[in-house]
Amino acid sequence: MPDLLLEIFSEEIPARMQSRAATDLQKLVQDALFGAGFMPEGAKAFATPRRLSLVVTGLPGAQPDRKEEKKGPRVGAPDKAVAGFLKSAGLYSLNQCEKRADKKGEFYVAVIDEKGKPTASVIAGFLPELIRKFPWQKSMRWGDGDLRWVRPMHSILCTFDSEIVPFEVEGIIAGDRTYGHRFMAPAEIQVRSFEDYEMALSRAKVVLDGERRVEQILEEAKGLCAAQGLELVEDQGLLNEVAGLAEWPVTLMGSFDEKFLKLPDEVLTATMKGHQKYFSVRDPKTGALTNRFIFVSNIEAPDGGKAMRAGYERVLTARLSDAWFLYSQDLKTPLEDHAKKLHEVTFFEGLGMIGDKVDRVAALAREIAPTVGADPGLAEKAARLAKADLVTGMVYEFPELQGLMGRYYAEAQNEPDQISKAIVDHYKPVGQSDEIPSGSVSAALSLADKLDSLVGFFAINEKPTGSKDPFALRRATLGVIRIVLENTLRIRLGERLQPSLQLYKNNLSESFGPGSVSELLPFFHDRLKVYLKDKGHRHDHVDAVRHRPDGTLEDDLVLIVKKLEGLEAFLQAEDGANLIAAYKRAGNILKAEEKKEGASFAPAVDAGLLQEPAEKSLHEAMTRAQATFGPAIEQEDFSTAMTALAALRGPLDAFFEDVTVNADDDKLRRNRLALLSSIKQTCEQVADFSRIEG
Repeated sequence: MPDLLLEIFSEEIPARMQSRAATDLQKLVQDALFGAGFMPEGAKAFATPRRLSLVVTGLPGAQPDRKEEKKGPRVGAPDKAVAGFLKSAGLYSLNQCEKRADKKGEFYVAVIDEKGKPTASVIAGFLPELIRKFPWQKSMRWGDGDLRWVRPMHSILCTFDSEIVPFEVEGIIAGDRTYGHRFMAPAEIQVRSFEDYEMALSRAKVVLDGERRVEQILEEAKGLCAAQGLELVEDQGLLNEVAGLAEWPVTLMGSFDEKFLKLPDEVLTATMKGHQKYFSVRDPKTGALTNRFIFVSNIEAPDGGKAMRAGYERVLTARLSDAWFLYSQDLKTPLEDHAKKLHEVTFFEGLGMIGDKVDRVAALAREIAPTVGADPGLAEKAARLAKADLVTGMVYEFPELQGLMGRYYAEAQNEPDQISKAIVDHYKPVGQSDEIPSGSVSAALSLADKLDSLVGFFAINEKPTGSKDPFALRRATLGVIRIVLENTLRIRLGERLQPSLQLYKNNLSESFGPGSVSELLPFFHDRLKVYLKDKGHRHDHVDAVRHRPDGTLEDDLVLIVKKLEGLEAFLQAEDGANLIAAYKRAGNILKAEEKKEGASFAPAVDAGLLQEPAEKSLHEAMTRAQATFGPAIEQEDFSTAMTALAALRGPLDAFFEDVTVNADDDKLRRNRLALLSSIKQTCEQVADFSRIEG
């Protein structure tokens, strides 16, 4: 079957936009073809710095014929109904319809027998509009035209079955011409099939497939390093970017003065990557960076890259000299003095300055420290220094190095290891796969910093909404959850929120914040449910253990997880699953009777009123279970507590089988309801079984 070949040729497309643009082009064209009745065998899109290309294989020469019968309104229906029917069927008049009758009456039927159009005609019909409305993240107009594209468009190549598909977009007429590499092979190329197109571009110094460019750069870079006994510092993001900057990538190695190796490795990497798009190179024996770097050119130089290499090295030397100056200047000022400038930097409108935040976090970290086993003095000092590097020259130039530079500066002024480590670790975890802070001082500081941000933004009503979370509050919440659970920290979050809010009021004003932090604990629970679900726990099991017996939300996250693990172990046993059913039956009876009475039944059982053997047996089993259950709950041994409850399964089943709860004698009825209430309230000290599904 014939193939479709499309290329849109323009000025340089930003590397960060190429992958998404290729995906969008493939999807939009495929959707248009599917909508026209085609079922192509395959499609693949490509992007280079100057072109978006697409090949679609296995298209027939013409659209499938369309045969369809569409039932319409009854004869005599209102004009609006008739007009809507004709429009949906693509007809102009009722004369094009048939009349048919059934037992409900006579109605119109549109019999559509449409001959399929030539495929080239269909393609020419939808591509101009698709190109005009292409969803670039950013686009521009040029000249006097109205067409918007990411960069000025020069030409369109479009062929089907080796013939040009004729259409025009804002004066650009589709043809069968393209162009090779801008410098090494700029001449016009005529092609009419994808096979010829790819081969012609390759001869014209263009590697069409982005994945091939990535593989080529990586293979050549590793080879250059290996030849000198070195190792490439791989960076997939940078690799994808440089592959999007070169249509004919040429990989070379350069070097810089060894004196710059005194800079921290992160500074060297940031300078090479951020400014120049170079790859770092390390010594595999020591793991430290060397004075070599890998760069990717978009041209084959006649001298083998000698002059080019000298130019790249000269530019990098200037950048590294700047970094050396910034680093040296920063070291001259103690972190405590840098930190004083934070009172001149706004944290967020309504939340004061970063210096104000430092004061609050220091107080909060000192308070949290004993809970996590940290020294309060060290935690407070770490908080005082943690944000100081934000006003340093190095972090101003490379914001991604915040925390890292603070650690280096702290080490240079001989701060304790716990403080320098906390400075870099307090931002963690940054993502789901990131590690949590290690060390008690780091944990205390990270918790204090995140809780302060959460309380502040909630207090001024800057909460996440839907999919929008501009201040990464969900991430901060998940970070708190992970630090607490993965370190098994017994922190009551509810007891931390109001003191944190009071710090804002003391720091800013008593009238601070029109919002409320009352929504913050439920927000924590929402994120906790997501976290535990990702760990493989059922949502209804999580819901069953999130509340205290009085119905309020539990704020001890470790306790929630302990209860959850005990509940899930309990439910795996047959007695556990059956006890849940009996519990729900007891709950339904109590709910109905409490609704009639307008009050709940106290779990105070009068043993003298127990008459039936089954109710006596249940009461005895309950007494025995409570003897084990109570101490187990106090020790948070929920597995033992649940095992004790499992012993109620048989007696409870017999009770429902042999005993009439709503006896005629009101005293007997109330006593039996009290017995059920006792069982229900005991169970709810571990979990709310009514929330368990199935």
